[in-house]
This record gives sequence, structure tokens and C-alpha cells, in this order.
Amino acid sequence: MFTGLIEEVGRVVATRASDQGTKLEIAAPRTAREARTGESIAVNGCCLTLTSRHGDRLSFDLLEETIARTNLNRLQQQSPVNLERSLRADGRLGGHFMQGHVDFVSSIIGLKRKGTDFRLEVGLPESFAHYVASKGSIAVNGISLTVADVLPKSFVAWIIPYTKRHTNLDRATTCELVNLEFDVLAKYVERMVARFVVKK
Repeated sequence: MFTGLIEEVGRVVATRASDQGTKLEIAAPRTAREARTGESIAVNGCCLTLTSRHGDRLSFDLLEETIARTNLNRLQQQSPVNLERSLRADGRLGGHFMQGHVDFVSSIIGLKRKGTDFRLEVGLPESFAHYVASKGSIAVNGISLTVADVLPKSFVAWIIPYTKRHTNLDRATTCELVNLEFDVLAKYVERMVARFVVKK
């Protein structure tokens, strides 16, 4: 489990594809100091297993499913990535419960400064709109955010300067793809309610 509080913005060193699969290598000095091989780390909100660590370099194996369903397939050398280690049982829950399972990849419609804060608008197809509620939680590239508005084809979240400065939203641009994870509570409610819906 994760909480959506980004601990470090790492930098992609390389992605290497071979017959054995795809490896992702990230430079992350702060995270690498305490990370241990085999533990789970969220990379842009996607839960990955740390397969090796050398100095400040972290290496991960990417499943074909992960490459196909997340924005990790667009990473290039020096791309900034949000990192969060998994939640300890005695840790503080500052954001919201996240599994690190990306539901959908969508594009940024706008990221504009409004006063001292920033208005982030992200595309939201109708087929996923029922998972998003005003004042509810959503993860964008692994960042726990509160939904401010749900529009016909998008949602809006407001970003404080600290969050923008300490995540990869600091360099995000319009049309850039971001990983979305919807609140797990909404998924369970949908599953339970479906049992009582009378099919015609």
C-alpha cells in the first residue's frame, strides 16, 4: 500500500529491452539509501519490485502489462519520475490508500497558475467518470490529490506550490500522459452494488 505522498523525484538512467524483458534503471539518491532488494516502490504511481540496487541506482523489471497500461513506456533518459516506498504499518497516512495499480492513462488538458496555486485539468472518459467524485481522492502519477470539480470530459484538482515543486508535475506540460489510480473504495462499492442491480 502507498499513500500518494511523493518522497523523491528520481531520474531515469536507462530503459533496456531484451529477450528477458525490459529493465528500468533510476537514479534516486535519497530512496536508494534505505531501499532493499525485493521491496515495493511506486514509480509514477505504479507498484514495482526493486530487483537490484547499486549506489544511488535502482533497477526494476517491467512486465509487458505494465508497459502497455502505464506511462512508463514513454520514459526517456533523464525523465523525472515520482517515487514512494510502500507504507509501513506504523507510518502516517497523509494522503489516501493506494495500491499502485494504474487504472488508466490520460492526458493533461491544462496546468495553469491561478494566484499562488495551480489548476490541473486531466481528461476523464465517460466510462471512468463514475469513479471520480468532487472532494474525493485520486492519484495522478502517484500523487494523492483531491478532486475539486468533475466536468463532462475531465476533472480538476488544485495543486499547491509545494506539491508542484516536489513532484514531476513541476515539469509537466499540456498533452503529457499521466497515470491515474481511482479510489479503491469506489471500486469495491461498484462491485458490491452490482450484485443487487436487477438485470433486464
